[in-house]
Amino acid sequence: MSPSQLTLGIKLSDDARFGNFHGAGNAEAAGRLSAALGTEDPLPVVLGGDEDTGKSHLLQAACHDAEARNESAICISMDELLPSGPGALASLEQFALVALDDLDRVVGDAQWEEALFHLYNRVSDQNHRLLVTMGEPPAVAGFVLPDLQSRLRHGLLIQLGIYRDDDRLTILQARAEQRGLDLSDEVAGFIMRRAPRRLGELLAILDRLDDNSLQAQRRLTIPFVKSVLGW
Repeated sequence: MSPSQLTLGIKLSDDARFGNFHGAGNAEAAGRLSAALGTEDPLPVVLGGDEDTGKSHLLQAACHDAEARNESAICISMDELLPSGPGALASLEQFALVALDDLDRVVGDAQWEEALFHLYNRVSDQNHRLLVTMGEPPAVAGFVLPDLQSRLRHGLLIQLGIYRDDDRLTILQARAEQRGLDLSDEVAGFIMRRAPRRLGELLAILDRLDDNSLQAQRRLTIPFVKSVLGW
């Protein structure tokens, strides 16, 4: 059983890989992360950016990348760990890549920060790598443990920007092609003009259209999109 499929940790999505991380705005950031993971220097990496910038996608892509190199990896959302308390971080250093999503959830909590600091040290002692996502850079994130903040500040910070409309359109059409959906420029433009701006909500609309088109055996036309979404 792959480490990413253990009870603890996110089941990696096949859609979350470096090869299908679309959008020119954050292509350089994705390239920097991929390059960093290919080095022998286990420098910790912080992926920074607002919600809906692709941080979780890249976190999972990093784990896929590690497993392709026959390295163990685990991807965990901090929301998943919160109910179990800081002790849930014990023994994670056994993985060559420890990827923690939404570290902000515990920033400012002294007990969690102390547990993260000890995890950082254990990971470093094993010559393994820590990869985390945060909304803000470590320097301004509000840590209460200076030693933890210092360790993360001296890692590699990769900042992601909010997707532009042309990036969102590229991602929508690429995801449709992956699913075998025929999404014309006309229909894609119609969806973009009416859909919420958040990428996650946009892709959820595509999921809904995919399900309905399969059931109804219908192509994605503007009338069909209107009937499914009530627009």
